Amino acid sequence: MNYGIEQARLDIAAAHRLGARFQFNEGFNGGHFTLMAPGYSDRILTIPNGLHWEEVRPDALILIDLAGDTVEGEGGVERSAFHIHSALHLRRPDLRCFLHAHMPYATALSMLKDNRLRPYGQQALRFHTKCAYYDHYNALAHEQDEGERMAEALADRSVLFLGQHGVIVGGPTVGQTFHDLYYLERACMNQVMALWTGQELRVIPDEEGRKAEAQYDGQRGRRNCTLHR
Repeated sequence: MNYGIEQARLDIAAAHRLGARFQFNEGFNGGHFTLMAPGYSDRILTIPNGLHWEEVRPDALILIDLAGDTVEGEGGVERSAFHIHSALHLRRPDLRCFLHAHMPYATALSMLKDNRLRPYGQQALRFHTKCAYYDHYNALAHEQDEGERMAEALADRSVLFLGQHGVIVGGPTVGQTFHDLYYLERACMNQVMALWTGQELRVIPDEEGRKAEAQYDGQRGRRNCTLHR
């Protein structure tokens, strides 16, 4: 079955509503989701500025170009959303979807001096070699060069921790990317809660970490990560 614009709208709208259900959002502008429109390399699906994630329906989405202009739909893109996501899509065309959120535990981890996701538990191993870090907090991304710095920091990884800010996850489909976003927050939650105990944490050796990550990656082709909401 061909993946067309109608299904793309359904998927990215459902991702917003699921994000609201899991409390990944903050108010109206606390994060942004984008999807490169099927058949395009310069048209991005996203929501208009000021729309709450819980309210997102397929016909509310806007299609913007790489200059930030709305070419289909009503409303305009939020400034930082455009600067961050246009840079990401340009640098990583292999990742069609980017989800940026200020999730509670991932954001809490990004505030720590040691803000790395460590191989303390199984869920973290999904991202054993996939994480990059942009540690310099530079206020809101109201300039294009800030988005470009984030995209440069992501490099060839698919997860970017933004220091004292939140996270960005990229993937080939909306379903797979949201699946990773969900488990990333669970991994961060496990780490933060374990740190609360004040006890020394046990590290999973790198060899076992890479083995588990490969096992998770091997399941991707067999798992149908379709959003139903």
